Amino acid sequence: MRNAADYNSGRHKIRVRAENSNPIILYDGVCGLCNRLVQFVLKRDKKDIFRFAALQSSFARTLLAKHGYDAGDLNTVYVVLDPGGAAERLLCKSGAIAFILEQLGGIWRMLAAFHIVPRMFRDLAYDLVARFRYPVFGKYDACPLPTSKDRAKFLDL
Repeated sequence: MRNAADYNSGRHKIRVRAENSNPIILYDGVCGLCNRLVQFVLKRDKKDIFRFAALQSSFARTLLAKHGYDAGDLNTVYVVLDPGGAAERLLCKSGAIAFILEQLGGIWRMLAAFHIVPRMFRDLAYDLVARFRYPVFGKYDACPLPTSKDRAKFLDL
């Protein structure tokens, strides 16, 4: 498995531990694109790796504040690694997307190879998509609720 720094700048190894330290995807709960990302991951996460929380939730606000991020900035997706652990850290933007794709495995792992592009350029592309996501993919009035089958994976309910 690639490490967190590989997705951000390129160095330290991390491991996804089972049980209570599943990586958490923090996403804009009213964004159509972000909700499609969540559905994409739910469908392909055969190893039940990921958990989810909307950026609008008190759970996400508290977690982001702890790391010095503004929860009011809804222009990125985050992955929380080792949540609640001593090595808890965040991946954001293209680093988060590359991590998610790699963990899904299969063909998606190959798509994660875009992490070899310098982070500055990856994040510029990410910011461009984020800028136009509402007009292109739509915006909900409220965060959609997960199905009863997936509800336990959402930490903000």
